[in-house]
Amino acid sequence: MSDRRPRQAWRRPPAEPPATAAPEAPEERRSVVQASLYRDGRRVSSPATLAETFRQLREHPDGMAWIGLQRPTEEELHSLAAEFDLHELAVEDAMEAHQRPKLERYGDTLFVVLRAARYLDAQEEVEFGELHIFVGPDFLITVRHGAAPDLSTVRRRMEKDPELLALGPEAVLYAILDAVVDGYAPVVAGVQNDIDEIETEVFGGDPAVSRRIYELSREMVEFQRATRPLVGMLHGLMAGFAKYGTDEELQRYLRDVADHVTHTSERVDGFRQALADILTVNATLVTQQQNAEMRALAEAGFEQNEEIKKISSWAAILFAPTLVGTIYGMNFDNMPELHWAGGYPFAIVLMAVVCTSLYVIFKKRDWL
Repeated sequence: MSDRRPRQAWRRPPAEPPATAAPEAPEERRSVVQASLYRDGRRVSSPATLAETFRQLREHPDGMAWIGLQRPTEEELHSLAAEFDLHELAVEDAMEAHQRPKLERYGDTLFVVLRAARYLDAQEEVEFGELHIFVGPDFLITVRHGAAPDLSTVRRRMEKDPELLALGPEAVLYAILDAVVDGYAPVVAGVQNDIDEIETEVFGGDPAVSRRIYELSREMVEFQRATRPLVGMLHGLMAGFAKYGTDEELQRYLRDVADHVTHTSERVDGFRQALADILTVNATLVTQQQNAEMRALAEAGFEQNEEIKKISSWAAILFAPTLVGTIYGMNFDNMPELHWAGGYPFAIVLMAVVCTSLYVIFKKRDWL
């Protein structure tokens, strides 16, 4: 990738811009974040449009163009493809977001897809952005879908180190890789803090913690999809050091980035496992709490049944003398025992015997 050849040897001769290109300039200004031309590691111009960038790069074939776009139009990407001979499959991928991180080579051009991430403190959420990069012998094009990463910081950093920037588009690619991977560190710290808070909420019995665990687990799946492919991508780049004559400084640079992304990927794997364990513990605690509540309800129902038994027993005991007294209180003249001398004592004894019998029966059955 570091073999530099005349531009005419690796791309089609550019067509002359049509006469109607001028009205499209406002659209270019809207999408082009920044376009700069560099020579020997120093910026020589900052064209305002893509057409001007193409013209100046043709006039200075020993320079390098660094073009940054955010959500470009289809016309702009086709213009870039025609100027730099970009492969149609790579251009099609760049038009559509939601691509997985990958690295593909089309002739002298590398096509790289990265997933950047940033932690939003206010919402306690992880936001992901997508970055597509075209790297050629004397150009680098970035296409952003999302707010992250902030490539202006990378540009300022590279411009402060002309010797590194003079190494060409490969150096810019590695600087962008480093910025994306470094951007994972605040996310890892924020997620670790969220997991600590979730553990406290789980053992505190917060009923809303299950939803938070699920949402964070889903974010970790996305984070894992962003970091895990990077390990293989970086090892693929390192495998081409000898073939493409990569500068030793860039080799050290890339190895450091590979170490960082491996560490981050391992941390993300650990987060997923920790969240799975926390979810299991939370389910166990919720089940225990539900069992305790059901046991308490059962005990309350048992106590209520005991009280009902007592009330029913006493009601039955009191009902017997009431029944006898009611019958003998009707005052019918033809009642056999009404004029009997022993009728009153008999009624009293009958009431006592019935009540005592019922009491003994209920007592044996533990109703009283």
